[in-house]
Amino acid sequence: IPNDSRMARSVFLNEKDLTEERLAKVGALSKIARDRGQTMAQLALSWVLRDERITSVIIGASKVSQIEDAVEIQENLSISQEELSKIEHVLNG
Repeated sequence: IPNDSRMARSVFLNEKDLTEERLAKVGALSKIARDRGQTMAQLALSWVLRDERITSVIIGASKVSQIEDAVEIQENLSISQEELSKIEHVLNG
């Protein structure tokens, strides 16, 4: 866990919450993001913004690099039905 991560600094997130099952899900979602040419944060933003009713997202950035990363999602906002199915399978499977 990186020292500057939210988990390292939070009173609400604990290392014990980082179970093998959750790590496996993170790994699977990370692969989907890589296949899309995105970071995990970009995949998450693309996933949220796929709903046309949502016009903005508060990202809670703590670093300028996180804002720059978020802006780059404009390059690949669309998510295919196949990708959505993979994401749902990871989250619910």
